[in-house]
Amino acid sequence: MTSPTTPASRNQHYPLLFEPLQINGLTLPNRIVMGSMHTGLEDRLWDTDKLAAYYAERARGGAGLIITGGFATTRTGQLLPFAGKITNRVDVARHRRITDEVHRNGGRIAIQLIHAGRYGYTPLKVAAGSEPSPIHPFKHLKMTEQIIWHVIRTFGQSAKLAEKAGYDAVELMGGEGYLINQFLCPHTNDRTDKWGGSTENRQRFLVEIIKEVRKHVSADFPIILRQSIADFVKNGQTWDEIALMARKAQEHGVDAINTDIGWHEAGIPTIVTSVPRGAFVKFTERLRDEVSIPLIASNRINTPDFAEEILERGRVDAVSMARPMLADPDLPNKARDGRADEINTCIGCNQACLDHAFVGKKVSCLLNPRAGRETTLTLGATRRARHVAVIGAGPAGLAAAVSAAQRGHRVELFEAGESIGGQFSIAARIPGKEEFNETIRYYTRQLEINNVAVHLGKRVSAEEILDGSASNAKGDKAKFDDVIIATGVTPRIPDIPGIDHPMVMTYADAVLGHREIGKRVAVIGAGGIGFDVTEFLTVDESPTLNLKEWEQEWGVSEDLGVPGFVTKPRPLPPVREVYMVQRKPGRQGKTLGKTTGWVHRATVKMKQVEQISAASYDLIDDAGLHITLHDKEGNPTDTRVLEVDNVVVCAGQESVRELVDPLTVAGITTHVIGGADLASELDAKRAIRQGTEVAAALP
Repeated sequence: MTSPTTPASRNQHYPLLFEPLQINGLTLPNRIVMGSMHTGLEDRLWDTDKLAAYYAERARGGAGLIITGGFATTRTGQLLPFAGKITNRVDVARHRRITDEVHRNGGRIAIQLIHAGRYGYTPLKVAAGSEPSPIHPFKHLKMTEQIIWHVIRTFGQSAKLAEKAGYDAVELMGGEGYLINQFLCPHTNDRTDKWGGSTENRQRFLVEIIKEVRKHVSADFPIILRQSIADFVKNGQTWDEIALMARKAQEHGVDAINTDIGWHEAGIPTIVTSVPRGAFVKFTERLRDEVSIPLIASNRINTPDFAEEILERGRVDAVSMARPMLADPDLPNKARDGRADEINTCIGCNQACLDHAFVGKKVSCLLNPRAGRETTLTLGATRRARHVAVIGAGPAGLAAAVSAAQRGHRVELFEAGESIGGQFSIAARIPGKEEFNETIRYYTRQLEINNVAVHLGKRVSAEEILDGSASNAKGDKAKFDDVIIATGVTPRIPDIPGIDHPMVMTYADAVLGHREIGKRVAVIGAGGIGFDVTEFLTVDESPTLNLKEWEQEWGVSEDLGVPGFVTKPRPLPPVREVYMVQRKPGRQGKTLGKTTGWVHRATVKMKQVEQISAASYDLIDDAGLHITLHDKEGNPTDTRVLEVDNVVVCAGQESVRELVDPLTVAGITTHVIGGADLASELDAKRAIRQGTEVAAALP
């Protein structure tokens, strides 16, 4: 299983993480597996070179093994019409361009073979049972015996083509509620023939696929199974069934198991930032008593230190880092060289990766907008170093300053506050968003190693920029060639009678602890900040839940005999009585992220927050917040007084732009980015992307 190394050759920083790993005939140089993520680049022929460049950058970054996004084995199994597949010799030629590029850059790559089943966004889809998909609208055809055997054979043929295309291994997608998982699980398999009912019958489909694939590839060619080891749906698999399937997989030729957690429709969050790090590693570790082949642990493993800690327990053989390799493709190399403090750590926000994937957009990364754009967004060295001023050290300004400095420009960063981070400093105090501190740590280090001159507590004026007195330099060297304005936003204060009442505070004052907060609070505004602040207000002063508390809160069962490991949630009681009030009619939180919004909505509900929509704000006085309720047509229906101790305003933001006009009029080349450019909604994804793009565009 493992290729031994001598003590002298072991990595001094992470000796286990950088131990070689043998999977059948394939030797991995380390235990970091870049897990499968669908980027959208798989689906169109003209994006092939972009996909190859995306994987090549991760190969150069030192990933032990890269696993592609899912490629269908047949048209009935495609994720969407004309999506990525590997079914013929033309496909082989396309895939060869990907594998050649990865191998040229020293990497190893496995292709994930997938059949979407009822999760396909296509009218051609087929599935195991009759239960319709809750996430896609098209009806599916329940598979006949003939179709079942056809699909089994396509897995074998696609695996054979994958080996011809130069892939180093194949991974069979047996989790996340896709077709194989649909056969395994009573939740979706209501068949009464030999492919349904008993455990043996439900497992037959996957067993036959493994046998077919093994028959069509070389004896030393690795087959990896992405196995669902916790469905987190009602009528899911029990642990005994999962363990039995793992043993059968090994018996019939699977060479490693890459564990998969939860279905797309699961009511338990598995990937968002509020999920404790490594929350599900114990499920993988349990398989160690069942099989001897390598086990790859997954979900919310985002730092080399944590990965090493997992490996030290000796129960798993490798770790899957999918989104962390989006955020920083050089993560393995940095860890290997003792530069872990330089890693741009994934914060599990999902905003540019999974939120994009589930609405049909190309995947990227909030923290690394170059992800998926390696051929178009480049940060090559400048031919002539320019003197650049960046005003504001929030996400936009930090991205601009670091990116410009990496290109060789001379950068000075000015921040009115006493620390960097901007809105990220506020976000990091929200329960479950503590990971945002990692981004501030990353930029702090990057400013240092890229020699950015940082001026904290410096509210720079236009005159100081124009005459050069803001700079540390002297004479002409003090003058700036470019000014990047990233001054961010200030909370918008709505025009409500009594808005200046002492009980009223901004969201920044509330979260940063500038004001004492009472036990009954009304939150004005139900956008992303409103939800964040509401979650903050409902927990105590130590918001981070330990794993046991988190499992209790969301209903993760410790009983291995419970199908799907789901039980009734038992959330901790809220520490405050909170009302969320918005002017708009309808459900609150409709604009939240596709993959994270439901978590925030569920959290607010479990904390017994009263959500009030279609309300106008009439008055704030000693009695509380006076509101008028309206019907769907906007007609007033009732009045109400929310008897609260405090009102927290989360009613949007306004751009801080006082430097823009005087600098522009003076003829200085200015670039306005982030919240200073557009404050309608706080958008760190846009801010960091703009900061990176403006730095890339500098001459």
